[in-house]
Amino acid sequence: MKISLSYRGLETHNGFERLVALECRKMEKLLSAFDPDLVQCHGAIEFHPKKSEYALSVNLVLPTATLHALHAAKDAHSTVHEAFNELESQLKKHKDKLRHDHEWKRKRGRPRVESSRA
Repeated sequence: MKISLSYRGLETHNGFERLVALECRKMEKLLSAFDPDLVQCHGAIEFHPKKSEYALSVNLVLPTATLHALHAAKDAHSTVHEAFNELESQLKKHKDKLRHDHEWKRKRGRPRVESSRA
């Protein structure tokens, strides 16, 4: 996977590269089905001084789709963690769709209503 980050309004990177690399390593298990050369992760990190919060926008480009997540929080760690959690759930849904899991799930039957006739 290729990772690229851009920073807006930040003078120091506050360990964002390490946090993003750690979260990307966690997602490697889910991305094992895709060719690693074709998977790209683009992130844009902004600091909003009025609100004193960080905003992270992450795009995950796959051969079959492009997934996008955005999260803003007061500290860097929760910003990165929550954005990648959103991206992970989108990736799981996308892989389910590719595998056609919705076609294999068994439909639930209607519950039988017993009528009591006197």
